[in-house]
Amino acid sequence: MKKPIVLTVISLFCMSLLLAQKTKEEVLKKIDTKDEIYTGIAQSIWNYAEMGYQEEKSSALLQKTLKQEGFSIKKGVAGMPTAFIAEYGTGTPVIAILGEYDALPGLSQKATPKKESLGKDAGHACGHHLFGTASTAATIAVKDWMKSNAQKGTIRFYGCPAEEGGSGKVYMVREGLFDDVDVALHWHPGNHNAASAGAALANKSAKFRFHGVSAHAAASPEKGRSALDGVESMNAMVNMMREHIPQEARIHYVITDGGKAPNVVPDFAEVYYYVRHNKRDVVIDLFERLTKAAEGAALGTGTTMDYEMIGGTHELLPNLSLQKVMHANLTTVGGFTYTPKEQLFADEITRTLGLQKTDMQKVTAIAPYATEAKAFGSTDVGDVSFAVPTAGLSTATWVPGTAAHSWQAVAAGGTSIGYKGMMIAAKTLTLTAIDVFENPALIIEAKAELEEKRGKDFKYIPLLGNRKPALDYRN
Repeated sequence: MKKPIVLTVISLFCMSLLLAQKTKEEVLKKIDTKDEIYTGIAQSIWNYAEMGYQEEKSSALLQKTLKQEGFSIKKGVAGMPTAFIAEYGTGTPVIAILGEYDALPGLSQKATPKKESLGKDAGHACGHHLFGTASTAATIAVKDWMKSNAQKGTIRFYGCPAEEGGSGKVYMVREGLFDDVDVALHWHPGNHNAASAGAALANKSAKFRFHGVSAHAAASPEKGRSALDGVESMNAMVNMMREHIPQEARIHYVITDGGKAPNVVPDFAEVYYYVRHNKRDVVIDLFERLTKAAEGAALGTGTTMDYEMIGGTHELLPNLSLQKVMHANLTTVGGFTYTPKEQLFADEITRTLGLQKTDMQKVTAIAPYATEAKAFGSTDVGDVSFAVPTAGLSTATWVPGTAAHSWQAVAAGGTSIGYKGMMIAAKTLTLTAIDVFENPALIIEAKAELEEKRGKDFKYIPLLGNRKPALDYRN
């Protein structure tokens, strides 16, 4: 009699696994039924193309979508009018899904395979219209799963503005809005499908403003003190400094105001700087050297200088306990294929990139899992990753070979190529959130890894200090 009992127990266990799998399949199928709805939302945000802290329409649309699905909404959190938190459920665990929706200045582009401006001030060259929409779709799908399975806990969507230089999430972390979160999930548009351990550079940014004395540049130049001379002197010293900084560091700048007319000695000039490295301590040191160069430039040109911190982010701290689950789910969801029309579009984009053939493997397949990555850009997700165990992924929303912050990224992001990649991300986030809800031991493991990596004595200190959100940094 013992053998049949064992078989019965095993059979029941297998049936429960099949039922759970069926439940996940049903969740994914329901996401597919809303494909047109989410495509429409992403298209609207793509058309709005609102820059950091100006995302009024984009934020309102996502809030409306989540509110209609039964979420409670907290608007204007952490002193940012376009930031919000949408929540469903009560108690623990608390799972956060991050969403972004800001565009980049100067990258207006039609959804065509040739460079053609829409005549707007900005464009979604980093795909945040897809980011915010997919994360919204996943949050709603998880809510539906929780409701149908009587799952305890809380699912939250964090509406995060101004990732592009405005450090929106840093203010959220600083205000303690992640203090009760157990796990945070995010994704980002890209040119291939991957869910390996991520990396990002720590970053400090500021606008340095020089003040001089205006005068007629030809008739009485001796009476003037050029603020532009201060900016250019600073730039010259910083460019010489590059030889004497760690090779992994990055320093970028643009002159945002250099005067108005050649025959007027400018009494005001401004330069906007970024300083990056994969360790925040190095960034802090380099930024101090940057300010010394600015002070010296002002002294040498007879001008005065002040600066305003604009942004500051930590490096990204990957959580392998979560990341391997994210990778497994992305593998389950899989990549996608192009239609003949999409293939023609992609091939034309590929030629503008100086390539001969579109690498379709990056669209149809999932990149092998890796536990390490090299950082190039920065993200305010870094600060979240020091506050709570965090995992992410990227999907092929752009034609393979496309760089972020390019017109090609804007173009593909406004087509069905971008929307297909967006739905891959939505499904992967959904499955990963469900896994976390169903496996409390995973949360314990992820939290232990976070504490080990950041150190038991870790104290969070935002790199942008105690300044209020730079709501006008894009003006």
